[in-house]
Amino acid sequence: MKKIINDLKSFRFRLFFALCLVVTVIVIFLILINNVVLETIYINAKAEKIKLAYEKINVYSTTDNIDESSIEDELNRINMRNGFDILIVNDKKENTYSSNKNLSPFINGINKTIIEDNTSKVNFGLVPDENAVLLKNEKYVIRKLVDVRNNFNYLLLTGELDNGDTLYIRVQVESIQDSVKLSNDLLLLIGGIAIIVTSFIASFISGRFTKPIVELNEITQDMTKLNFNKKYKEKGYDYEIDELGKNINIMSDKLETTINELRETNIELEKDIEEKSKIDEMRKQFISDVSHELKTPIALIQGYAEGLIENVNNDDESRKFYAEVILDESNKMDRLVKQLLELMKLEYGTREFNNINFDIVELIKEVIRKCDVMIKENNIEIKFDESKKISVNADEFYIEQVVTNYFTNAIKNNVEINGKKVIEIDIQDKEDKVRISVFNTGKNIQKDDLERIWKRFYKVDESRNREDGGTGIGLSIVKAIMNNYGNDFGALNRENGVEFYFELNK
Repeated sequence: MKKIINDLKSFRFRLFFALCLVVTVIVIFLILINNVVLETIYINAKAEKIKLAYEKINVYSTTDNIDESSIEDELNRINMRNGFDILIVNDKKENTYSSNKNLSPFINGINKTIIEDNTSKVNFGLVPDENAVLLKNEKYVIRKLVDVRNNFNYLLLTGELDNGDTLYIRVQVESIQDSVKLSNDLLLLIGGIAIIVTSFIASFISGRFTKPIVELNEITQDMTKLNFNKKYKEKGYDYEIDELGKNINIMSDKLETTINELRETNIELEKDIEEKSKIDEMRKQFISDVSHELKTPIALIQGYAEGLIENVNNDDESRKFYAEVILDESNKMDRLVKQLLELMKLEYGTREFNNINFDIVELIKEVIRKCDVMIKENNIEIKFDESKKISVNADEFYIEQVVTNYFTNAIKNNVEINGKKVIEIDIQDKEDKVRISVFNTGKNIQKDDLERIWKRFYKVDESRNREDGGTGIGLSIVKAIMNNYGNDFGALNRENGVEFYFELNK
């Protein structure tokens, strides 16, 4: 049973069934068209001939240089050629031409008949057929009439000639039903023979088409099992199938080669992953080493700063101010080193932040003040609205690192555009977030580098700003801090410069 169901679903059976169905549908369609259209076409063709005869007779009737005998000869030819009965009546109701002596009583009977009167129909036996008027204009009308007593059908033209005479043309229309039945019987016979012949041809064609397809299916099934030994053999008579088989053979060879290469690549990839893990561990160790090495100079700066405070010279107030700044910055550097040691905790662990409410505008003003020397040395114009007061909730120390990183990067990478070096800091107060952006004039960052700059130790251009270049971990610290808060951050290329941004909770 399962085999029968599979055979019915097969391409061979569907092709066989489709061909037989097409032939059957064509035969049925022809029979339907024959029944519906044939009689109508026949009647309309007869009506068109009557119309042409009228037009020809009308031309002769108004031609002065033709004698009556010539006109009568032409009327006889029209009558003989088409089987028409022709009657011409002048304005005095006299017959000027009649090709059939019975036509005049026939016409008189029709003229006396009121078609809408059922009694008249019985008396004269002439009734209008359905859709009786076939052609009509202001000069003539062509009707179809049925003689119910004698079972005859007629087409009758009643028209007025240009010379004032009245023209009647009658033609008997033979019943088309017998012809239609005969035609349908012939179509059924031809259709039956065609279906039988088609079934044999379809069986042969479907078998010839499907045999190589079945073979190709078996080959592809083996390919799904990664068995590429079986190949298609060209038949020589099916060009498309042979081409498909040739392409499958090529694909099989390439897949086999690719899979072998992938296996080798996979082994190499495992080695690369292992090597990458080692490199990652080395980077972590490097962060630890850098942090450790920075502790010594920081301790020295702290010591000398304390010495400056204790050994006041000429300008006591000035020396003490600078010494206090050095001490303050050294303490921050010491705290920064400790934060570098916690970078791994920020990236891979859980870090608790000391979140408080503070004014982000005041924090930015303090960062600008500390960088005042660098700003003046680089002749940079700062655009920042200091009049606002916007409170945010975060760890002030970490946010200061974010702002400082963005701002110092903006100074280092600033390039003069249109005769100006500009840093523009903008704060957008959103519904539940505050967006801080730092824009600097300069070159755009390449698209690929916009993602890479957040990686540790990655620099867009190693040769740029060597004197004041950083360690390459500033933006990675920004990324780690923002990821812990779950807030958006990033860099965007703008016209004539680059914008770095981050968001904070209100």
